[in-house]
Amino acid sequence: MPIQLDPRLSLVASFVRQGSVLADIGTDHAYLPAYLVETGRCPRAVASDLRPGPLENAKETVMQAGLADSIDTVLSDGLDALPALCADDVVLAGMGGILIAELLSRAAWLKTPAVRIIAQPMSHAEDVRFWFYENGFTIDREACVFDKHRGYVALAAHYSGEKTVITPALPYGGLLFGQRDPAALRFLERQKARLQKRRDALLKAGSDPAEAQRLTAVLEDFERRMYP
Repeated sequence: MPIQLDPRLSLVASFVRQGSVLADIGTDHAYLPAYLVETGRCPRAVASDLRPGPLENAKETVMQAGLADSIDTVLSDGLDALPALCADDVVLAGMGGILIAELLSRAAWLKTPAVRIIAQPMSHAEDVRFWFYENGFTIDREACVFDKHRGYVALAAHYSGEKTVITPALPYGGLLFGQRDPAALRFLERQKARLQKRRDALLKAGSDPAEAQRLTAVLEDFERRMYP
């Protein structure tokens, strides 16, 4: 039976370029690389995971799909055990944004325009955007999907060598600002509500006034960007 992806991974798959060699970091069951190779989007792929258990799951998926000649499975902490330039499109999905930024920072070979990074942070997407902005990457595309009432955002970026001017709210919405897609608008509304709740809690407690002031600036910029 062909591999079927849920809405979250389907969004990630749609960001992968036709004909690219894929590296899926934190692959778990390797559903994404198996689907992309099986459907002809990618000729080859590398599926890596930090833990032996998930990597065994990945190997089982690859074997059952008859793709052992096209997908390599690698035990790796992030991209550490992968050779430089082993892939055209590098996916980091299903982990927190802080961890994604940390893993990216350890792979200097990603700083080439030929490589596309596709990230889908489960939390703290602002940390991923901020890392891209600060390290000379240009975010080319963002999109959002909801599955079982939870929103997921995916980002695609490449190295351009240019730093982005960062306004207070930009890391919290990125290219979702200005979109009229219902999922993007819903995601932004939830993000704004979380920021407001955090700011209001700080004001009520009278603690960390500097952070409360920063969040106020973020919310003001958020309003300008979301409702220009």
